[in-house]
Amino acid sequence: MHANSRQVSSRQSAPHPRLREVVLRHLETAWRRQPSAAGCAAFESVASRAACARLILDAGCGTGVSTFELARSHAGSLVLGVDKSAARLALGQRMIDADAAPPNAALLRCDLVDFWQLAARAGLHFSRQFLLYPNPWPKPEHLRRRWHAHPVLPSILALGGTIELRTNWRIYAEEFAAALALCGRAAAVEEFAAATPSTPFERKYAASGHLLWRCRAAERNFGAGTNPSSSGQHAAMLDGQGP
Repeated sequence: MHANSRQVSSRQSAPHPRLREVVLRHLETAWRRQPSAAGCAAFESVASRAACARLILDAGCGTGVSTFELARSHAGSLVLGVDKSAARLALGQRMIDADAAPPNAALLRCDLVDFWQLAARAGLHFSRQFLLYPNPWPKPEHLRRRWHAHPVLPSILALGGTIELRTNWRIYAEEFAAALALCGRAAAVEEFAAATPSTPFERKYAASGHLLWRCRAAERNFGAGTNPSSSGQHAAMLDGQGP
């Protein structure tokens, strides 16, 4: 990637005014979507290995460069890199010599929504989840396409662990933190500069002079401030059953 990336352009100058309404609806209402057959087959290919490992998720891993970096820095965990693009994953395989690939890394071609749903239904737990660029959907009318305002949010939360999102759009990070707060997850947003870019997008954005933002949330805390609608209904929602 060359250093010519355009800044995110949006009519929004602050978090979306309907964010709270949308997030609470997702927490309180059953989502009856069923994963695709292709997604089920992809998930089954890693399910047995994932069931007996300490897990880290690299969601939307693209070429898988970030997956390999995470695997090298977390040798005691199985790092799953999930992306729906066969072309991006194939490019990553060509970029990295097979002999240099960490044995604790696995790349999976799968729709992320399918994966999150299936992993949550299987009861998998991830010690860390990374969402490393981009998926802003900056048009206000596309709010529900952003992960924090998408119906799959309860599945993401059900997988547990610390969550780290990185973006070059400040509002996206602020919305993500606000959505997690509605679910009882304290999250902090900060500007940051990566000493060593972990993804091609991170390298491109930094080289293009973009400010980078990071939102990090610790493991769920069911103490004071937890939204009741998000604490006891996730399992039912994942099975397509309302409260």
